[in-house]
Amino acid sequence: MSETSGTPVRRGSLRRVLIAVFSTLSLAAAAATAATLPANASAPTPPSGWSQVFLDDFNGTAGTGVNTANWQYDTGTSYPGGAANWGTGEVETMTSSTNNVALDGSGNLLITPRRDSAGNWTSGRIETKRTDFQPPAGGKLRVESRLQMPNVTGAAAKGYWPAFWALGAPYRGNYQNWPSVGELDIMENVQGLNTEWATMHCGTNPGGPCNETSGIGGNTPCAGATCQAGFHTYAMEWDRSTSPEEIRFYLDGVNFHTVKANQVDAATWANATNHGYFVILNVAMGGGFPDAFGGGPDSGTVPGHPLTVDYVQVLQSAGGGGGTTPPPTGNRDAYSAVQAESYDGQAGVGTETTTDTGGGQNISSIANGDYALYKGVNFGSTAAKQFYGRVASGAGGSVSGLVEVRLDSRTATPVGSFALGNTGGWQSWRTVPANISSVTGTHDVYLTFTSGQPADFVNVNWFDFGH
Repeated sequence: MSETSGTPVRRGSLRRVLIAVFSTLSLAAAAATAATLPANASAPTPPSGWSQVFLDDFNGTAGTGVNTANWQYDTGTSYPGGAANWGTGEVETMTSSTNNVALDGSGNLLITPRRDSAGNWTSGRIETKRTDFQPPAGGKLRVESRLQMPNVTGAAAKGYWPAFWALGAPYRGNYQNWPSVGELDIMENVQGLNTEWATMHCGTNPGGPCNETSGIGGNTPCAGATCQAGFHTYAMEWDRSTSPEEIRFYLDGVNFHTVKANQVDAATWANATNHGYFVILNVAMGGGFPDAFGGGPDSGTVPGHPLTVDYVQVLQSAGGGGGTTPPPTGNRDAYSAVQAESYDGQAGVGTETTTDTGGGQNISSIANGDYALYKGVNFGSTAAKQFYGRVASGAGGSVSGLVEVRLDSRTATPVGSFALGNTGGWQSWRTVPANISSVTGTHDVYLTFTSGQPADFVNVNWFDFGH
């Protein structure tokens, strides 16, 4: 939660309102961090060209607090000497109690807002002890988390405001120099809406080159399972290997918002990026952002729905090339949308900009014999029995084909498929279900395409699986 000297503000709330209305360790070195990783860490292994500089996989005994070598608790209703109500107008008191911040014993962190019998709200907010997260010269930094927003919607969700974000290191201990020191909101959500907002804050407040207190923001919906109903991966990639330098925001591996250095003057960009950052997780209740979408919390708000965090990981890519953007989760989640254009291998398919909800790209020009490969899809121990494909077709009336799912080999027997003909156009999208043979464990998934005609017959935007 950002604040200025005496003037309550919030991470991009006004910008988010406009978007929504008019269209949201202290360890000494990376080697030391890596040495402390738990053996059962489920965060994805860094891809080639990347090194891991921070990880918390939240493994531990149910009901215990966070690892205080990695995190510090923010408590009360403000930073020392900072603006009241965390500078945002929210109504909860942050605590270090395991009633609000605790491990679940299954590798997740739960940040849970509570309401007592007198109507007073408590919740949790933690931030990394480290404040040095920044890309090396000519390199990249990636901050990511796989998490599930509080699973509450409608009137019961009024006032909920979960967030995963980062603040410039000079803010710690000062609390009066926002927004010039920079803020990067990787994930914010309010009111149980199926929308994720991302924003960069910089410059001066109000107004200035970064349009404060709004910031420079964008938003996108969660595909497949909603943001509330399933886990998704939220990431920020700060890239000093490009010219101009840029900061990109991702949902499930899809870049939906980018801020480039040449969007502001050089001094503003330097002031926001010439230092490290620290990372924050919290669930606020009430404040400016929820107020813009109906307010809350009120008597109809249902407490007790946590922000569930699987892991937080920070990766670094050195200068001099390499370090391609990792796939959505490395070890992909079968039950969250796998973006079709994030393939690890393919034959015959192209990509194009999609007009489907959420934007991004789809794979296209798909005909008989084409395929796309997605490595390391994790189905877990409970069998998946359904496949869902987000598809479109502008094929001629006599042209149709099969979308097939195969495991571990392009020539394996399909575990399931569905037939598709013309849907009304190459950007006329529909979600088509299919039964599949029971699948557990982790597999490489091949989407293969079979047709009796040589013509293109399908585009694919995303796919996922269900029980």
